[in-house]
Amino acid sequence: MPEGDTVYRAAAALDRALTGHRLTVSDFRVPAYATLDLTGGTVIRTLSRGKHLITRIDHERAWTLHTHLKMEGSWHVYAEGDRWRRPAEQARVVLGVEGRRAVGFSLGIVEVVPRHEEAALTAHLGPDLLGPDWDPDEALARLRTEPQRPVGQALLDQRNLAGIGNMYMAELCFTSGVHPVTPVAEVGELPRLVRRAKQMLEVNKERAIQSTTGNLRQRERMWVYRRDKSPCRRCGTVILVDMVGEPGRERAAYWCPSCQPER
Repeated sequence: MPEGDTVYRAAAALDRALTGHRLTVSDFRVPAYATLDLTGGTVIRTLSRGKHLITRIDHERAWTLHTHLKMEGSWHVYAEGDRWRRPAEQARVVLGVEGRRAVGFSLGIVEVVPRHEEAALTAHLGPDLLGPDWDPDEALARLRTEPQRPVGQALLDQRNLAGIGNMYMAELCFTSGVHPVTPVAEVGELPRLVRRAKQMLEVNKERAIQSTTGNLRQRERMWVYRRDKSPCRRCGTVILVDMVGEPGRERAAYWCPSCQPER
């Protein structure tokens, strides 16, 4: 699933391409909005909220397009006439302005609501790590409401803080020296972990190549994420991976058994 910084970059790309322009193409390829036509409307703004994308369009009335990439989704911006990099049958939304097309592929969520209902779309989210509402104290308070919850699950819960996916969860647990199943109450440096989460996403939000090690070379970018069976960069112990989490909502967790012992 894309991380918060990936969604932030997608929002920035859509904002640059569409904001201030009138729509010449409005094509919603999902049953609920198959007849909706916003052609002629003006795109006001696109922004991210955690892993959610909000695009505001004024067309007779104020509308908000809400999209979520989920596991496989992506937004691409093309010059008019360019060949799409993904199959057309995967397109869920096509928005066009003069000279450009924005295409949302395999989007997990597509909703169009009146602007006055926009706030309710993301009201459940905790503080956004890359948003103007970021509040580390509020994020800490939310994480601590369930002290016995495994820290990996707590970090992935967007109601606590918005923007962390599997990759950053694994990297944050490693750099904090805690096993992903460690209860929140037993994480001694939880404030430092939250600060580091903010730092990681801030560093990566403007670049397409994500790295938590500071090294942008292939296979050198991460400490543990997707490095199972490889040696730990700190101690040489083989990195492990396992599915953890609540039944039906398990996620892959990566860790070094020496640097992150399970207590």
